[in-house]
Amino acid sequence: MLVIFTSRAYYDITMFGDIAEQLIKMMGHSGTTPGAIGADDIPAALERLRGGVKIEDAKPRTERIPDDEDNEEEEPVSLSNRAFPLMEMLDAAAREHCSVMWYAK
Repeated sequence: MLVIFTSRAYYDITMFGDIAEQLIKMMGHSGTTPGAIGADDIPAALERLRGGVKIEDAKPRTERIPDDEDNEEEEPVSLSNRAFPLMEMLDAAAREHCSVMWYAK
């Protein structure tokens, strides 16, 4: 499943469902899709997301992703890198005082 985040303040963002659900929950939402955060609640959701990402990224990483092409292992993409576009969207939505919505595709 893919989740599309949309706001009139920013371009649409597409994420894999498991990562999107994790980030939605970090924002303080139930994690359901479809969903939305109203303009008045965006600043608090952004702060919760930033805090949650910071905590997750501080945890030690033990998983590595095998790379079949050259038999080396790669670092997985950090949650902060995955969350960056959504944090940018929330920041833009807060500046323009508009909502953020998401739905499954």
